[in-house]
Amino acid sequence: MALSEAVFEDFEDHFPSMILRLGAEGFVGELCNGFRLLMDCEKGVITYESLKINSLLLGLDDMADDEIVCMLREGDLDGDGNIDQFEFCILMCRMSPGLMDGSMQWMWMSSEA
Repeated sequence: MALSEAVFEDFEDHFPSMILRLGAEGFVGELCNGFRLLMDCEKGVITYESLKINSLLLGLDDMADDEIVCMLREGDLDGDGNIDQFEFCILMCRMSPGLMDGSMQWMWMSSEA
């Protein structure tokens, strides 16, 4: 089983309903709030250290170091070893089966709002 399958085996995707309730702008605002929970406040990005420390604070204390490294690699689009806010938002949307399955529908619906 791949890491993404193991981590998200019991994952319930609430993103589509959040978009319907909050609208596209409100949803992106919530993603940004999530980013701020995990970021290194001095660097303004999610680092290995900030993800390890803040995941503990969020109750994810069973994450192994290799899982943290894998998560960083998955989201690090520019190869700098960190995840910035833009990369985080992309990663969260890519990991939502509901958004990916209906991506054109969600784009159309959010553009009407």
